[in-house]
Amino acid sequence: MKTFFIKTYGCQMNERDSDSAAALLTANGFQPAPDEDSADIFILNTCSVRDQAERKAIGKLGIMRRALDARPGMVFGIMGCMAQSRGDELLKKIPHLDFVIGTDQIHALPDAVRDVLEGKRKLDLRDRCGADTPGIDMHRADRISYHAFISIMRGCDRYCSYCIVPYVRGHERSRDFSGIVSEARMLAANGVREIMLLGQNVSAYGLDRHVPNPPDDVSPFADLLSAIAEIDGIRRIRFTSPHPSFFNRKLIETIAREEKICKSIHLPLQSGSDRILKLMNRPYTAEKFLNIIDSLRALVPGIAFSTDVIVGFPTETEEDFEMTRALMNRVRFDNAFIFKYSPRKGTVSAKMPDDVPQEEKERRNQVLLADLESWQCEKNASLVGTEQILMAEGPSKRNSKRWSGRTDTFKLAVFEPRAEIRPGDLIRVRIVRSTPMTLYAEVLPG
Repeated sequence: MKTFFIKTYGCQMNERDSDSAAALLTANGFQPAPDEDSADIFILNTCSVRDQAERKAIGKLGIMRRALDARPGMVFGIMGCMAQSRGDELLKKIPHLDFVIGTDQIHALPDAVRDVLEGKRKLDLRDRCGADTPGIDMHRADRISYHAFISIMRGCDRYCSYCIVPYVRGHERSRDFSGIVSEARMLAANGVREIMLLGQNVSAYGLDRHVPNPPDDVSPFADLLSAIAEIDGIRRIRFTSPHPSFFNRKLIETIAREEKICKSIHLPLQSGSDRILKLMNRPYTAEKFLNIIDSLRALVPGIAFSTDVIVGFPTETEEDFEMTRALMNRVRFDNAFIFKYSPRKGTVSAKMPDDVPQEEKERRNQVLLADLESWQCEKNASLVGTEQILMAEGPSKRNSKRWSGRTDTFKLAVFEPRAEIRPGDLIRVRIVRSTPMTLYAEVLPG
């Protein structure tokens, strides 16, 4: 029996696609390998959002070329965003690459592998399909635990000027509502207690090809959240990544009303300057963004926010940067992913002058990171002495004698486990000390 190994780069959407791909291969008679060194079939699931991810993937394929010397007949393939955008180039430049699978062709993977094993080479499978591509709802049975991802839509219609995703993932295509709910029920029946809903723009679910800013009483995504919240066994619901333009009154009130929806929201800002937001093709203003934050905080005291920010976007002045810094200080995010701008080939912004010096990008990045650490230190310190409910995750990565878990607001807490505690259990703890990134807790009775 041929074995396979899938190495994943990039976001949680790619992790979910890799899981679907592995489930399809397993269902078609292939066997998962424990590691890449013992696999007959090696597949890279790639990301194109940042240049570094592409360089890592190409470098990895180069390193894996040596495996052919030890195991002649190995099959090499690439799937994901880089396969979609650069498939022709990769097949020509990498002699040992056997196939590329596009972002919506996961269902074709088993046949592609069989074709290569039977002697066909250089397969290019990149045609578009719909959101309900066969197989994307599959999960590897041996990987189902207390937590699972569900992909609810594919593609993006936002066309942010710096982003390659719409060109490699295609237009927004929402999955069938009942199919998503059925998948969530199946996962709950198999012991899943926390679900993460995934999409390039999850808050636009059900509004395919519609313009931003739906009416205040229209949010198919809010309807989906409510339907999943009704499923017995599901205790927590998270989602990523939304777009501020789709945070209307109905969605905000649903998040506040449904107890199972975690009160930790990732809301990408990108810039606090309206001028830069316009250049980024982000159709909201700093004021609109703050109104969403204020509305959620008014209904959900203690809600946590994370965000994405880009520094050094073309023409960003010191004044633009200070607007971003001021807005971030106003919100005081619980976490932020702060990136130094780099042009991506094929995007609108790649045609703009990359005129902010690298040293200045680095300085602005470090300023925001220092601000973030101060907020995290203060927020976590304020939790010392409080009682919290954690969902236990299992042994801590740094110390296997301790376990870690997450609060509803996605705070990571470390604790001494008790024999009866299992991953996915909701446990009551008291926070005894903190660092900017971690809480330390003691388990309480009951």
